[in-house]
Amino acid sequence: MNITFIIILLATIAMSYYGFKNPTFFNRYKFNVGAVQKGDYVRLVSSGFLHANWEHLIFNMISLYFFQDVIIGSMGNLMFLLIYFGSMLLGSVFSLYIYKKQPYYSAIGASGAVSGIIFAAIALYPTALSVNFLPGWLFGALYFGYSVFMMFNPQQGDNLGHAAHLGGALFGLAVVIIYAPEVVIRHAFYLGVMALPLGYMGVRLLKK
Repeated sequence: MNITFIIILLATIAMSYYGFKNPTFFNRYKFNVGAVQKGDYVRLVSSGFLHANWEHLIFNMISLYFFQDVIIGSMGNLMFLLIYFGSMLLGSVFSLYIYKKQPYYSAIGASGAVSGIIFAAIALYPTALSVNFLPGWLFGALYFGYSVFMMFNPQQGDNLGHAAHLGGALFGLAVVIIYAPEVVIRHAFYLGVMALPLGYMGVRLLKK
């Protein structure tokens, strides 16, 4: 098991567990729009190490475990770290933009960072990689479609931070486009289909 992944895993478990036991610590470091707007920027990253409960934590870390080898094996440890923390940060920044008029909005979890790793892996191997028994590109299209729909229809309420997921996934895709443009060109059709919901999201955001 890769040492980089192990360090992230242990740090996330430790901080999440401490947050389970200490509500003051949890509330101090979770993502909150109002707090970040007042300059508490550490929450943009610290929230990625907090989780709501053991189920939330285990799901994110297992998802990361299944995809970390793809990125580390193909791109190396430094690129893995860049994608993980860049996706975590962009996921929080995108959430801040989407919910800028809702200062009470809060979120926690590594989902944005994990989404970046998953979608970087899918961008590298859109047809060869399977996710939940679906080809990577098809899973990506369904995932983006659902996330975009839920982000624009929060009244449906599934308690997931879809903006963070999308921001993280976009960062992972962007890194692969820059790092391996020949791969993206080779799989342009599949990645284009996968990105259709993102195009719709962009149009909606421009009209806001």
